[in-house]
Amino acid sequence: MLKKYFGTDGIRGTVNGQKINGEMFFKFGLAAGTYFKNLKKIKQTAVIAKDTRLSGYTLEPALVSGLASAGMHVYTLGPLPTNGLAMLTKKMKANLGIMITASHNPFHDNGLKLFGPDGLKLSDKIEKKIEKLIDFKIVKNLTPPKNLGRVKRLENATEEYIKILKKNFPNNFSLKGIKIAIDCANGAGYKCAPKLLKSLGAQVYNIGINPNGLNINDRCGSTFPKKIKMLVSKKKVDLGISLDGDADRIIVCDENAKIIDGDQIIAMLAKRWKRKKILKGGVVGTLMSNFGLEVFFKKNNIKFLRANVGDRFVKEKMQKNKFNLGGEQSGHIILGNFATTGDGLLVALEILFSMRKGTKASNLLNNFTPTPQVLENITVRDKDIINTPKCKKAINKSIKLLKNSGRILVRKSGTEPKIRIMVETKNKELLFKCINYIKRSLIS
Repeated sequence: MLKKYFGTDGIRGTVNGQKINGEMFFKFGLAAGTYFKNLKKIKQTAVIAKDTRLSGYTLEPALVSGLASAGMHVYTLGPLPTNGLAMLTKKMKANLGIMITASHNPFHDNGLKLFGPDGLKLSDKIEKKIEKLIDFKIVKNLTPPKNLGRVKRLENATEEYIKILKKNFPNNFSLKGIKIAIDCANGAGYKCAPKLLKSLGAQVYNIGINPNGLNINDRCGSTFPKKIKMLVSKKKVDLGISLDGDADRIIVCDENAKIIDGDQIIAMLAKRWKRKKILKGGVVGTLMSNFGLEVFFKKNNIKFLRANVGDRFVKEKMQKNKFNLGGEQSGHIILGNFATTGDGLLVALEILFSMRKGTKASNLLNNFTPTPQVLENITVRDKDIINTPKCKKAINKSIKLLKNSGRILVRKSGTEPKIRIMVETKNKELLFKCINYIKRSLIS
């Protein structure tokens, strides 16, 4: 059965649209609170964090009201990266963690990411059970007045998250003498990212740290790496770091201002972890992972599996195969020894830890030659256009044109009204020919 509200990564949509509005967030809170409260006949606890979108200040009170109305105690943390919320949900032994965010989307979107007490994103099975409760009559889920939940704001969430991150590294880990440029996308990491790096002794140059509620991901952050590239060139730093709106993605720049995507970061981590004998099983990528990365793993005798696009699917395959490293080209990278979901800051620390003895980022993060790959995102009214005969014909013709010399992936975005077209082949002329052929079938 298809889910009505949840997509590939929680619930997401346009603010004050059909799913993302105060009334629905009250219903989401009431439904989620009712589900977790019913697991045990005692009051339970929920933890809420958010990114910096203006809409968060209207949606959060509605969500809190729904949870408290179900009998859940609620702690609000304010702006915090998604994995910070996941980590603190687990540390506080809460039953539920909710991140109010639309990740890398523009400010006019918002949504929810839900985590269980283990810090893991909720399974499809639990999401479907919560969806059933969303559509119940509200009065059926309201708790008696004496059982209402209490609500409290925690002011030290940023400091607690930074403490957890630092505990994953030796006490003597220092970034003294290292120059870092960081773009926080005017998002959830705007406080904790610079604070963490400076506390380790780095000289830090910041951009994207002045959120106004409307400028999150606006020509900045990991989806607009041109900004960090320019800052690296200007300040002559050792490493550039670019986060997305909820700081669960990371794209970096080496000292030469070359943009490094998630595939190269994963290659470096896997190679290093294998040498240190801490890599377990192998690595999970996605259908979007570059073919050059797959070749690199074969040469280095590292097992590689592909999952569907989405860090939740990566994590599920990691768990199933008992792997401790996985991620996406977009910069969602899961370090299974330390985290349950993607964390841009944690990955940045791993990179910087590898550079601490003077290794240049350009040497560290250049492990394979990518196969030429182009990704086009086409905005559509109806994502089911992908199933029309015209689109299918264009895809099949493009596959035949490649003649087994590359890969084509056409899929619906799980978070936006877009069709994503990926073509990968060494023949660049053929690459763009296939992209344009499929694109015309979607927009004509």
